[in-house]
Amino acid sequence: MSIIISTNGDKAVRLDKTSFDKEKFLQEYIYKNPESIPLYDIKEDIRLLVLAREFRTESGPIDAIGIDGSGELYIIETKLYTNADKRNVIAQALDYGASLWNHSNDFNEFLATLDEHTQKVFKLKTIEKIKEFFGLTDEDVQLVIEKAKSNLNDGIFHFVVLMDRVDDRLKDLIRFVNQNSQFDIYAVEFEYYKHEKQEIIIPKIFGAEVKKDIAVSSSSSGERRKWNEELLLADAKNNYSDKEYTAFKKIYDFSKEKADYVKYGTGNKYGSFNPVFEKICSRSLYTLGTDGRMSFNFEWIKNNDIQEVEFIDKYAKAMKDIGFTIPDNYREVRPSVLSDEWANRADEFIKAIRSLI
Repeated sequence: MSIIISTNGDKAVRLDKTSFDKEKFLQEYIYKNPESIPLYDIKEDIRLLVLAREFRTESGPIDAIGIDGSGELYIIETKLYTNADKRNVIAQALDYGASLWNHSNDFNEFLATLDEHTQKVFKLKTIEKIKEFFGLTDEDVQLVIEKAKSNLNDGIFHFVVLMDRVDDRLKDLIRFVNQNSQFDIYAVEFEYYKHEKQEIIIPKIFGAEVKKDIAVSSSSSGERRKWNEELLLADAKNNYSDKEYTAFKKIYDFSKEKADYVKYGTGNKYGSFNPVFEKICSRSLYTLGTDGRMSFNFEWIKNNDIQEVEFIDKYAKAMKDIGFTIPDNYREVRPSVLSDEWANRADEFIKAIRSLI
């Protein structure tokens, strides 16, 4: 496959796919650019924080360990196609999972090992970095840590194998494992192109297309649930007071009417909806869940386009004017507020969004 790049429609150059010379290069690239892993094909409102590289276990060092804002844990491995071990990547992933699971007997030890990495790279302890990265309160970050502890104890991990090429045999094996087990393995194929100082990476994930048909315990924190309007509203009515539900429904109805489309979250316990206004961003402008949380997705809008940056600033100012607390680094995060804040401001919020769009 080739791609064509040009400058303002001129000086077109054809680029042929090239190869990663070393796994180390791919590891470095992913560590610096974790957003290049297309985990959004698994769960739309996901954001990955890489906590450690070369994390030592009894089975050898794991290339990277990551966490998302829900406390889900990710084991990340890089394997070039030329690597002789490519047919054993699943066995290796399970081996690493088993080694991590052994840490469940002493979560504090696991956390202390992570701290060694985060203090070295970020000058912060793990909990402090998670809090900063996801823009969480002290209470919220403890919930994330408890969820991570529970996942570690239950042996629930997401295995992500990064490769420059994923062959058909491995794709079939991953689909089979994901279809017939309670854990998830994903392979991410990166097409790599280079032109002078510019690098172009085209990622594609395999395994996310598999929908679980096996019976999974409703208490399993690794289960993803398929939400729709009926389930979402029923869950909101069950979790909210009458006043909160009225506000939730008002914002939902407005979103459904004005957005190009509304995506539903994939949380196993709580539902959420994500309205997409395509002229602004291909991802959701805000997320409202049945867990009481509303998030302002400033980070997703950010690009190099000056108009998008200006919109973020207007969006943040509008939320501040309503009375929401917005952090100084709002362009880099997706801060959230709880129902005791947004439920009383539903009409003002709708008016502000209507004006922005």
